Amino acid sequence: MVDWAQILVIILSIFLAVFLLLAIVLAVMLIRITRQIKTVTHSAMRTVEHMETAAAGFSKFSSPLFVAGLIKKVLRNRKNNKKDK
Repeated sequence: MVDWAQILVIILSIFLAVFLLLAIVLAVMLIRITRQIKTVTHSAMRTVEHMETAAAGFSKFSSPLFVAGLIKKVLRNRKNNKKDK
């Protein structure tokens, strides 16, 4: 009986060692994946910030142009109305 018990202990210890190595490998892979996700999120955040600044710059530029265009139309309409009279 002792021989079978020792064989069983050896088999179980081998399986335990295999699962421990598998767990270590999976933990390392998980750490690598989380680092990659972190770099991707940082890149996405930078892109969004650049887009926000570009949109803010465009809105600052487009608002005066829109107002100038409206004033130009009003002046043209007044000029055309004076010519018609």
